[in-house]
Amino acid sequence: MHDDPSDELELTAPLVPFFVMAKGRVLPRDSEYEHTTMITAQDSALATVRTLAPEARAVIDLLADGFLSVAEVAAHTQLPLGIVRILLAQMAEDDLIHVRNPVPHAERHDPALLTAVLHGLERIRTGA
Repeated sequence: MHDDPSDELELTAPLVPFFVMAKGRVLPRDSEYEHTTMITAQDSALATVRTLAPEARAVIDLLADGFLSVAEVAAHTQLPLGIVRILLAQMAEDDLIHVRNPVPHAERHDPALLTAVLHGLERIRTGA
């Protein structure tokens, strides 16, 4: 027996394994979120917030005001990115969040549009 209370095992959140938070699930292949994938809460999620796990509740609270990236959600919740991705996949399956995937790099800009904007800006600068 230990007489010193500091020797006792303190059961706190940091000791809870992350797989318990993820309910033993792994990230589904069709839900491989990038760092820049944008997430927001569905309107229906706010009504069910009290029934959610604490981690999911924290995510819904963060997303209630608008979009955040997956990386921002991980930073705000202080959870590993992999755990956040699994949590978000579960929440998407339950229709609690809306996921907006980033635009592929090849589709981000139209060279003709950028050239037209550049010429327009040059005309404004020269006063033509």
